[in-house]
Amino acid sequence: MKLTGAEIFVECLKREGVKTIFALPGGVVLKIFDILHQQKDIQVILTRHEQGAGHMAEGYAKATGKAGVALVTSGPGMTNVVTALADAYMDSVPLVCFTGQVSTSLIGNDAFQEADNIGLSRPCTKYNFLVKDVNDLAVTIKEAFYVATTGRPGPVLVDIPKDVSMNKAEFKYPGSVSIRGYNPTYDGNKWQIKQAAEAITKAKKPVLYVGGGVIFSGASEELLELAELCQIPVDMTLMALGAFPGEHPLSMGMMGMHGTYWANMTVHYSDLVIAVGARFDDRVTGKVSEFCPHAKVIHIDIDPTSIRKNVNVDIPIVGDCKRVLRELNQILKATVNGEQKELRKPWWDQINEWRRAHPLAYEQDSQGPIKPQHLIKRLYELTKDRDPIVATDVGQHQMWTAQYFKLAKPRRWLTSGGLGTMGFGFPAAMGAQAAFPDQLVLCVAGDGSFQMNTQELATAVVNRLPVKVFIVNNRYHGMVRQWQDLFYEGRYASSYLDATPDFIKLADAYGAVGLRAAKVSEVDDVIKEALAVNKPVLVDVPVDQYENCYPMIPAGGCNHEMILADPPELKKKQAGVKVAGEDKDTVLTA
Repeated sequence: MKLTGAEIFVECLKREGVKTIFALPGGVVLKIFDILHQQKDIQVILTRHEQGAGHMAEGYAKATGKAGVALVTSGPGMTNVVTALADAYMDSVPLVCFTGQVSTSLIGNDAFQEADNIGLSRPCTKYNFLVKDVNDLAVTIKEAFYVATTGRPGPVLVDIPKDVSMNKAEFKYPGSVSIRGYNPTYDGNKWQIKQAAEAITKAKKPVLYVGGGVIFSGASEELLELAELCQIPVDMTLMALGAFPGEHPLSMGMMGMHGTYWANMTVHYSDLVIAVGARFDDRVTGKVSEFCPHAKVIHIDIDPTSIRKNVNVDIPIVGDCKRVLRELNQILKATVNGEQKELRKPWWDQINEWRRAHPLAYEQDSQGPIKPQHLIKRLYELTKDRDPIVATDVGQHQMWTAQYFKLAKPRRWLTSGGLGTMGFGFPAAMGAQAAFPDQLVLCVAGDGSFQMNTQELATAVVNRLPVKVFIVNNRYHGMVRQWQDLFYEGRYASSYLDATPDFIKLADAYGAVGLRAAKVSEVDDVIKEALAVNKPVLVDVPVDQYENCYPMIPAGGCNHEMILADPPELKKKQAGVKVAGEDKDTVLTA
């Protein structure tokens, strides 16, 4: 029996095990939506904006480890989803995005709602396909899922012209595909792995520098085994949080620009850096020429182009993190003995001294404004027993959440790392909630970030996705304001948000639940009230407007050169600042 392209599309998704897609219709994809409407195996979540659809698919993928799927129309549908594609590309998220296209006979004629989807997506996808013949549709979809989920994961775009969705062909779905020139390496070089084991055995001050690749490859158990076997401290990037238990004594927490003092000092003064599934991003390395100046570097990564891209590597190992760590552990178990712990005792004494000297700290006056750190710390303490999935938007609140929310398991942390996309957190949380309807899903957002995709409240309410959103409301683009404090003499150029909505009324308008904690004494009760409601909840928490996020490595600085608190001159200026709201162009004055 011959099927239309739209029917082939749906059958292919079923064969790939897709249960949920995030979508927004338009003229050239109406045939596909019509077929989706007539079946019950795949849930279609109608979003209010294509960017929301892309981020929901990202959240679904990050939480499940499976490819997230989005479907949008041509022209503005495509241009709206580009941000999500770029975000997924930077963070190696497996995503398959289907876009509609004008009929093949009209491509290149500036037809209504035509855009060059292939050209637009080429810089921000792992690969893209334009299907010109319905007979090629099934194999193209199979290849798209294969490319998105193998090797270093990433977003793949499939552009489907209107006539391809309408025309008919015999349906044959291949059991497997092979793409010439695309052969990811999964097993590491045995000689290099043996070299790495020898270097680890001899090192006096080693550190594990862990990236998101550990989560993508499912290598958390192997990482834990290696760290415990050799008593090595574990530094995590923003994308790796949850790859190693946050409360484990070997955990250093997050490293990098807003990482802990001891995590950054550990990597700077180490003699061996074991980088696993990390790409040496500039937010981690700081000044590259002075990154870990005393250390040899082992780099394990499935993407050969990431090795030696930013820093020199002494022992490169191309391969899947899980497989390489498993083999490395087997070698080490046969060679490591009790002497290793004694060998590294001075190293751990130094690390513990750094921990004592500069812990994460803040001062919360019970009668003063709510500190953002206090909100996040209490949210962590009141929810950690429920194993929540935590999503964030981008900014100060993201860094505070990374510092104070000590995740115990992988795939519980959803955030935008490489692209730093404001508006990511709420839709990503919804994508995770769609995947796990019975699990607690939290979103920590800034008042600026949340307004980037506020409209998706409707999507959450209609689809009964009970995400709990906590808005760290300082009426500023907080991270922008912090940089203006430190590097622009307190000139708040376009960072003050002078028309922040009443979030309780906004939640009510969409049919969600709105709550507010205006005093320190109200924080715990409001958190508990939000958790007790089986609906989407928006919690507005007005916080100290001028609280800054520390530690902080200035752009271009070195890892051991951290700003640990507001400089004295800034504190003096803040003491005399106008009440925010009197003047949207408020300038700090002594």
